[in-house]
Amino acid sequence: MTTTVSSTRNVILYFVALVLPPVAVFFKRGCAADFWINICLTILGWIPGVLHAWYLISRSEGAM
Repeated sequence: MTTTVSSTRNVILYFVALVLPPVAVFFKRGCAADFWINICLTILGWIPGVLHAWYLISRSEGAM
């Protein structure tokens, strides 16, 4: 497993995830199941939504 430095796009997505976590997940993964899971987590609480979004941003290659 190799580690890479976050690109500028990922850094921007981290900041977007602080304000609106589902939007950041949508930009990273599209309208997949992860997007709907993040909406549910954000409804349950802002922090679970942010943590889930940050996890997806750091671990996925993304749809775009």
